[in-house]
Amino acid sequence: MKPSLSRRGFVGAAAAAAAAAPFGAALADTSRRRIAFVDHNLNGYHARVFYKALREDLKGRGFEFAGCHALQEKEGREWAEKNGERYFDSLAELDKAADCFMILAPSNPEVHLDLCRQVFPFRKPTYVDKTFAPDVATAEKIFALADRIGLPIQTTSALRYTNVQAHVAKVGRENLRHMTAWVAGSNFNEYVIHPVELIVSCMGPEVVRMMRRGAEPESQLLIDFSDGRTGTVNVFNKTRTRYSASVTTRKATDYFEVDLKRIFVDNLAAIMDFFESGEPNVDRRETLAIMKILEASRNPAAAEGFVSLD
Repeated sequence: MKPSLSRRGFVGAAAAAAAAAPFGAALADTSRRRIAFVDHNLNGYHARVFYKALREDLKGRGFEFAGCHALQEKEGREWAEKNGERYFDSLAELDKAADCFMILAPSNPEVHLDLCRQVFPFRKPTYVDKTFAPDVATAEKIFALADRIGLPIQTTSALRYTNVQAHVAKVGRENLRHMTAWVAGSNFNEYVIHPVELIVSCMGPEVVRMMRRGAEPESQLLIDFSDGRTGTVNVFNKTRTRYSASVTTRKATDYFEVDLKRIFVDNLAAIMDFFESGEPNVDRRETLAIMKILEASRNPAAAEGFVSLD
């Protein structure tokens, strides 16, 4: 990949261009909102399912695909050609075609901060895919960068949008006392975000401490919330474990298999709501609570006992 500007020059030029127009000016024509994908490797699952949802399930929402850019240029060009879409050599050129951005790279959170540094100065609503950042400090840097620019951003795993959250909305988050979640995947570091997002999105950001039991392929996180509430995360990789959860109130425990058929469609629908309103619909405190849990899960001390998350 051969950028046309140095990174410093590119960001400076983007910031100068953005300063000339107020946030939201690009969304003035509400009949057509154009979503751009920025990725590490577009030949990934998330680019495919989000693109499919945009073009098919949610085609009536008034959004269209603007184009794409990827760090792995060859694969990015191949993906764009296969889908009949335009690949942009330059993010500055992609910005001219887009009203909002989706930074994907779901398997490579280590590149998110640098991609955010390049995209945020365009001052267009931006979604950053899971896992938001490799650690809490980087997550805070991304939020701080957005705040300095005055840019609305949000991030989430698709496991925020399931039949489990629908049940919790009915019984009331304030009535939850315990949750357990089960998932499977290829590795702990990439897939643990899903059950943690599920539990925190239901129980809230008031995490107190956690510990980890086990290692690959069978890991368990024990999470204490405020007011004596608790959560358990089970990540049983390379098994036929179904994505599922139990929800306990003082009156009952209900068990659910997660309906995975629409989670990415519903995730993109929530992203579109965000792009339309310019107001994040994911609580930043929950994002940071999730990051604290993920970071603590990699702390060797968590295998010996509870680690404080306050």
